[in-house]
Amino acid sequence: MIKRSSKNKVEKILEKNNWLVLDIGCGYTANKYANVICDTQDLKSFYKDKNFVQLNDKKLPFKDNEFDFIIASHVLEHVEDPIFFLNEIQRVSSKGGYIEVPTKLEDNLVFENKKDHLWHLDFDDDENKLLISKKENYIEPILTVSTIKKFQKYFRKSLVIELYWEGEINYSLSKDSANNLEKISRLSLLRKYISKKIRSIF
Repeated sequence: MIKRSSKNKVEKILEKNNWLVLDIGCGYTANKYANVICDTQDLKSFYKDKNFVQLNDKKLPFKDNEFDFIIASHVLEHVEDPIFFLNEIQRVSSKGGYIEVPTKLEDNLVFENKKDHLWHLDFDDDENKLLISKKENYIEPILTVSTIKKFQKYFRKSLVIELYWEGEINYSLSKDSANNLEKISRLSLLRKYISKKIRSIF
C-alpha cells in the first residue's frame, strides 16, 4: 500500500513510536527521527551522534527487515535502477516508509536537476501507484535549488510529491521517451508576458 501523505504527518507517527529508522541518501539533511544514516558520501564526521553507514554498492548493506521505517527523500529520481532501489527499501523495512520526490514541474524548473535527475515521478491517486518514467526536459531551467526551496514554502504540493507506504510499494515503470516533445521556450514565455503587460497599459 502506498498513498499520498506529508512529512509532518509521518513525523507525528515517528514521534509516537520507538522505531529504528533509516534515512537513506539524505546528505546533510537527515530526518531528526533517523537512528541510522546511509549515504554514498562519507559523512560520519558530520553525523557523530548517529550511526552512519557509507553506501558503496547498489545493494543496501543491511539485513532483511532490519529497520522499522525507511526515509528516502529526493533519492529515487537520482538512482540508475529505480526498481532495484524500491525493492531494496522494501526488503530492509519491516513496517514501511516515506518517499519524497520532486514533481515534473519542479524537476523542469531547477538548473541542478537537468543532469542529476534521471527519472520523472508522478502518482496515480485512483490506483495508488507510483509512476516512474524517463526524465524529459520540457523547459530550460530558470531557478536554483535555493530559490525553489523558497517557492516550496507556498507551493509545496505543486512542487513535491510526499508518499507513505506500508508493506508493498505499488509502481509502474515506463522507459519510453515522450513522442514529438515540444519544449516550452523561455523566450516565448517572456515575449507573451511583456506583450500582455504592454496591452494592459493601453
